[in-house]
Amino acid sequence: MVVIMKSGTSLEEINKMERRLEELGCNPHKTQGENYCIFGLVGDTTKVDMRQIEANINVERVLKVQHPFKLANRLFHPEDTIIDVGGIKIGGGNVSIMAGPCSVESEEQLMSIARSVKSLGAHILRGGAYKPRTSPYSFQGLGEEGLKLLKKAKDETGMPIVTEAMCVDNFHIVEEYADIIQIGARNMQNFSLLKRAGKSKKPVLLKRGLSSTIEEFLMSAEYIMAEGNPNVILCERGIRTFETYTRNTLDISAVPAIKELSHLPIIVDPSHASGRWAMIKPLSKAAVAVGTDGLMIEVHNDPEHALSDGAQSLKPERFGQLMDELNKIMAIH
Repeated sequence: MVVIMKSGTSLEEINKMERRLEELGCNPHKTQGENYCIFGLVGDTTKVDMRQIEANINVERVLKVQHPFKLANRLFHPEDTIIDVGGIKIGGGNVSIMAGPCSVESEEQLMSIARSVKSLGAHILRGGAYKPRTSPYSFQGLGEEGLKLLKKAKDETGMPIVTEAMCVDNFHIVEEYADIIQIGARNMQNFSLLKRAGKSKKPVLLKRGLSSTIEEFLMSAEYIMAEGNPNVILCERGIRTFETYTRNTLDISAVPAIKELSHLPIIVDPSHASGRWAMIKPLSKAAVAVGTDGLMIEVHNDPEHALSDGAQSLKPERFGQLMDELNKIMAIH
């Protein structure tokens, strides 16, 4: 349920309404704009009489929320959420570029890539220290040593870092180093991990599950927000379909759909969506055209010998060409 106050309602009357809603057993989340105030009611609203609320002279109208996600719902928060990460704005029409290797392999590898993507226009450095892999025999990452290398790259380049936390046990270690904590597709419905992320003060980048609907995706974001962390960045990274030519199928329609349903920023990962480096450029252009708030792109200085996902990684020079073309598109928009 959403209670929309009339424009110009005094702070005193707004506070009275907030106390009244609490007395009715609801948990009101207030969104205060320049000329409006909205209360989003979380909890059991079945016993709330909408007509009684609407009878208040300061109430514009009361709306029922049809979707099970509340805090992530645009009705609760009409304006786009913009998340500031070290001065980088994510959301609200900004296109933030996250780039770097799938896995941190060595200091030489990471520093070389970090310097390259920084010089070519990337805003945030991505890199995996802990890697959930389909095969238990594949490279699993360097762990905390990888996090230390990411921190070193951040110190030199000034770029904030985004990296994945795989489980509750190592979350605190990742939290210590990361500027954005990633929750991967395989963990989108790991509810213990989502709750732990909700207790963090760091922004969370939540990737869409392999076979998840948009509603399930937003409900996972709701888990994080319900624990007190409003800074969730959604990431469309392709879903599993019958098609086998690409690694996954990029659901480009998820971007405008989520912007219609939610105020949270959404970025696109064309690397994991396609699994093919040659498709990253057209998919990135498509994502920008439909309004993505950012891109997450895998870049490797020697993809032929990468320990993970070399086939979907751009060499720095190709990343530079992509940035040149994206800048032209963004200038038009």
